[in-house]
Amino acid sequence: MTQPKLYSNSKAGSIIILLCFLLFTSTKAQEVIDPPEAKLLTSFKFEMLSGGIIILHAQLDEHGDTLNFILDTGSGGISLDSLTCEYYKLKKTPSDRTIRGIGGVKQVEFALNHTLKLPRLEVKGLDFHVNDYGLLTSVYGLKVDGIIGYSFLKRYIVTINYDDFVISVYSPGAFKYPRGGYMLRPSFTTIPIQSVTVADGKTITNKFYFDTGAGLCFLLSEDFEKDSVVLKKNKRMLETQAEGLGGKRPMLLTVMKSVKVGPYKFRKVPTYVFNDEYNVTAYPSTGGLLGNDLLRRFNVVLNYPEQSIHLKPNKAFDHPFDYSYTGFGIYMEEGEIVVDDIIKNSPGDKAGLKTGDKVIAVNGNFTRNIQLYRTMLQNYDSKIRMIVMRDGVATEIVLKVRNIMEKK
Repeated sequence: MTQPKLYSNSKAGSIIILLCFLLFTSTKAQEVIDPPEAKLLTSFKFEMLSGGIIILHAQLDEHGDTLNFILDTGSGGISLDSLTCEYYKLKKTPSDRTIRGIGGVKQVEFALNHTLKLPRLEVKGLDFHVNDYGLLTSVYGLKVDGIIGYSFLKRYIVTINYDDFVISVYSPGAFKYPRGGYMLRPSFTTIPIQSVTVADGKTITNKFYFDTGAGLCFLLSEDFEKDSVVLKKNKRMLETQAEGLGGKRPMLLTVMKSVKVGPYKFRKVPTYVFNDEYNVTAYPSTGGLLGNDLLRRFNVVLNYPEQSIHLKPNKAFDHPFDYSYTGFGIYMEEGEIVVDDIIKNSPGDKAGLKTGDKVIAVNGNFTRNIQLYRTMLQNYDSKIRMIVMRDGVATEIVLKVRNIMEKK
């Protein structure tokens, strides 16, 4: 049976179908309602401490004192220091919620329904959990009154300009991103979790927390490191210690061959490995975290309402990493800078430092500025002259700062 000659019109039919499709999609596009433009609410300066830690200055409720807050994408809420709460006599409400830090798990109380006052911006209805930040105050040498995390960030678009040390806050909406950057699409719980490719003994892509509150470059949980075997066999590691929520923890320090975030690859990245007893890194869901000593090399747009993070390399992008190793810590205690946590056979131990030594000067600088001293101690492959007070006697210590990449 002869088939009807429909083929001669098939091309025209295809064109009609295509035109109908284009007309449909075009009409549909015209019906999309554009979101309102993001509006600039405020811009203000921030302070950056060692390790890239961001300090914002703000006020609480009607209290006129200026308080210091760490801006922390690794915080799932917002918090106040327990001493700050006591000072203002804030009512604390018990809860059955817990928070985890490197030093343990703790049940928390809340200070409910308070207002955070940033320059030209009031953020109302915030429930602060209460924690003890005495250790952070001792580490950084200034009173840490709290941490600003998800409870604040989820409300706004926040830009961090490390070139000018300026933070800008916008209302949610259509936002014009700077040219020359890259958009990350991390998964979000209350903390952004980003895919990162790491290479050393082998190359692995895994998820890591995006954590501006961590004053380091990169951190692996020991479980991830052992299961993935990402580090070269018999990788040289140095004993050290890190401070965080809940206390201090011994860690190992090494160098990762490369760390790649989006299209940006960093080589020879200082990396901490620690026994994550309280599973702060939520292994196996994540393998560790990206810290702000690496992230500060970008100007950042945190768009939590759209669940995106935009990175653009800044002036610090090619700055060398900190490869120094001293093997001891310095802390501010009652107005004095005190030596503690000396690792056996470390440069500090070999130089003759003792626990409890009070640092009077470093390389002839008598300001007793702990942030400045920390920076001076990051000068690897150099000799540092320290004057310490021990048992009422001034003693000079000559310290050779070690380079963690040198083979010993």
